[in-house]
Amino acid sequence: MRKYLYAAFLAAMVPAAASAGTYNLSVDKVTIDTGNFKKQGIGYNGASPGPVLRFTEGEEVTINVTNNLDVSTSVHWHGLILPFQQDGVPTISYDGIKPGETFTYQFPIVQSGTYWFHSHSGFQEPDGAYGAIVIEPKTREPFRYDREYVVQLTDSHPHAGARIMRNLKTMPDYYNRQQQTVEDFLDDIAKNGLGATIDDRMAWGEMRMMPADIEDLQGFTPLLNGKGPAQNWTGVFKPGERIRLRFINSSAMTYFDVRIPGLEMLVVNADGNNVQPVKVDEFRIAVAETYDVIVRPKADKAFTIFAASMGRSAFGRGTLAPRQDLATEVPALEGRPLLTMADMGMAHEGMDHGTMDQGAMAGMKSMKGGGERKMDHSRMEATDAPKKMEGMDHANMKGMDHSKMPGMKAASDPFYAAGSGLAPKAANGGKFLSYKDLKAQRPLYEHRKAGREIELRLTGNMERYIWSINGRKYQDDEEIHLRYGERVRFKFVNETMMSHPMHLHGMWTILDTGAGKWNPIKHVVSIAPGTTVYTETEVDAPGQWAFHCHLSYHAAAGMFRRIVVEGGPKTAAAKMPAMSRSMTR
Repeated sequence: MRKYLYAAFLAAMVPAAASAGTYNLSVDKVTIDTGNFKKQGIGYNGASPGPVLRFTEGEEVTINVTNNLDVSTSVHWHGLILPFQQDGVPTISYDGIKPGETFTYQFPIVQSGTYWFHSHSGFQEPDGAYGAIVIEPKTREPFRYDREYVVQLTDSHPHAGARIMRNLKTMPDYYNRQQQTVEDFLDDIAKNGLGATIDDRMAWGEMRMMPADIEDLQGFTPLLNGKGPAQNWTGVFKPGERIRLRFINSSAMTYFDVRIPGLEMLVVNADGNNVQPVKVDEFRIAVAETYDVIVRPKADKAFTIFAASMGRSAFGRGTLAPRQDLATEVPALEGRPLLTMADMGMAHEGMDHGTMDQGAMAGMKSMKGGGERKMDHSRMEATDAPKKMEGMDHANMKGMDHSKMPGMKAASDPFYAAGSGLAPKAANGGKFLSYKDLKAQRPLYEHRKAGREIELRLTGNMERYIWSINGRKYQDDEEIHLRYGERVRFKFVNETMMSHPMHLHGMWTILDTGAGKWNPIKHVVSIAPGTTVYTETEVDAPGQWAFHCHLSYHAAAGMFRRIVVEGGPKTAAAKMPAMSRSMTR
């Protein structure tokens, strides 16, 4: 069995050829200029994003991180396999880095691929504290390319992260600029009739949500390598070259749909791991994911890199061109999508409610305020239009197992379903990447059956802006205990109206797409609304680890857990930090 040993990470001030040594990284107050607004933020080595840190698999690295802020900070090496004390999560890995102090990280690099680093303290990451990591493999890649670029996306907002969190807790739709209007109501009456339209509005009201609840946060400017759409980051190429683009989504909250009109993309790497190449025209990149694609522009002209937010409230833009001064047309931003009952796992075509288990039925009957009203199934017709579902509180859909509901879209297709307002669909009818398209280039672990299953229900209340796992916030629940050497199967049941990119620190996540030993290996798995997704983990990293939704304000609101791995090498588990419940995101 091939296993990664413990790894760690080091940062470099200059992205030069990798060599073992000591590097320095500073955490600084910086000015962020998006082209739409300027704001005071946080960066590394005087800039946001920070430097592209380049290393080679097998290196021994050391990095000195100096905190020039007036508050504590931290640096988490996202996706790297390393000793837990080097993972950079305050109260779990270490105490953090106090103002004016320098912390030294030390560990070997035991993997290759595209990753990133960011603060795990407060809301420093949304405020600009992020950068990219590129690790070259010890051996040749299984694909060819002539040049490469990092393409790092983020959603820069004029408000500071702490202010955004306060506003969301006060009024959850504070940043929702795409709410339905009276004009929309009249349009729906003309299309669907008065009765159906009123029923639909009442159903959403009963669920304490709106069809426009796709993005918690709007009013941001998407940045591509630190540049807004008007500033137009440009990567130069020679016609006929193969170009490797390393996409990283470093956003606080925003999923992006990415395409390059006129160029087919060959996906070769997902979350740092090589996959069997897949040709696509567009892909959706969840928060904290990475995808490497190869494009081959043959014409002597410019091509637009277009990244539309999943809620279509904004777009990021860059350019590939033979010359720096060359640009081309930017695609129009499509109209806003709206959630449907299919997005909620409630598409009723072919559903036999008689086959639901008791837990599922209990979930379907749960009401806000604990009332006794039930769903009126007689008013649900088998169409793709939203259906009235009286008495349903999607903030509290306990016991619902979507995988056991015939007619539901269960499991591994991520973003998702026919008839869904969020269904990924490439422009001009092209190929849109699905998780089911991802197959490992070669298996990382021996394919074996998991010894046990742990169910994790993703729960929340949009009206109160509370996000949780199994109905409990991080501060109120116990940690999850795993045994060193076991293989664990996680069952994610998303009982909310939003997608959640779930990130396990320190160990790989094997996404079950039904491909057996070729299931892809990831560090983030996006769980779409109303879906049940299975993953597995080889528990090969002693110590304690963070596990959380990577939407910054969801993690801060409680969708966060501590994983404790018991057993294994004694030296790895030595000197564990105190089990504090204070939130660090």
